[in-house]
Amino acid sequence: MSAYVPHGVIPAVLLPFNTDLAIDEPSFRKHLRHVAGTPGISAITINAHSTEVGSCTFDEQRRVLDIARDEVGNRIPIINGIWADGSLEAARIARMAMEGGASALLVFPPGPFTLGQSPEMALTHFKQVASATDLPLIAFQYPLSTGQGYPKDTLLRMCEEVPSLSAIKDWIGNVAHHEWHIRTLQHLARPVNVLTTHSAWLFASLVLGCNGLLSGSGSVISDLQAQLFQAVRTNDLTEARQLNERIEPLARCFYAEPWVNMHNRMKEALVQLGRLPRAVVRPPLVKLDRVEVARVRQALMESGFVDEMAKSSAA
Repeated sequence: MSAYVPHGVIPAVLLPFNTDLAIDEPSFRKHLRHVAGTPGISAITINAHSTEVGSCTFDEQRRVLDIARDEVGNRIPIINGIWADGSLEAARIARMAMEGGASALLVFPPGPFTLGQSPEMALTHFKQVASATDLPLIAFQYPLSTGQGYPKDTLLRMCEEVPSLSAIKDWIGNVAHHEWHIRTLQHLARPVNVLTTHSAWLFASLVLGCNGLLSGSGSVISDLQAQLFQAVRTNDLTEARQLNERIEPLARCFYAEPWVNMHNRMKEALVQLGRLPRAVVRPPLVKLDRVEVARVRQALMESGFVDEMAKSSAA
């Protein structure tokens, strides 16, 4: 089994597209280099929500991993998402990711779980994935209300019966339950790290003691997230509060309803910062309207990105 343990600040990068909806490889490479060069991050994530993985074919996912490995794989671990409704397909993607040089796998819950799941179903899915690879697994913990989240007893069984399960990406959406994850999973005989993805209230989440964060907004503010994580870890709450003041306007903007547009808004932010040439998304997502674009611009200004926006406009 791999010795790598997912921890620390892990941005989930975006996937740029051309106007014909094909992957914009040059822009993706530039984006990867920018994010991976951020001091204080520990890994990057690809083939996840942020890269619109639900709209990508198997071959496109493999190409995304190939590009990431070629561009930044020699200096930072790559976490590859496993998005599949069936366990056999999830295992196939896991084998591809292992062969392609990934360091860990982020396992999304199967879509059919929205109709109901049992502990045996969850365990079977993870064991099927684990049997295909020796890479460490990260369970994406959804809110229980979605039907795709794992109840406490199920999660504990997963930690016990799937030895390669080494972390959860925690989106439980409930503060008390989130704290239970931190207090319980990180103190098991074989600890399982909690990587928060409560990016709308990141400061509060980190203060509870998460051993890391895995966030799509890291595609825009990986530097601020890394600084916030370090400030909290060193109990410098004055610095942490100041960083949170910068992060809050963008968190409020990115994670507004409808949540499905969160990464759409992040792409628009990168366009306004001059880091991407266009904010193209694949259907069923559609381009943001002018009101939304203006909100993104206002949030960037409130978060202190005025100088970078000015340089982008002047270029």
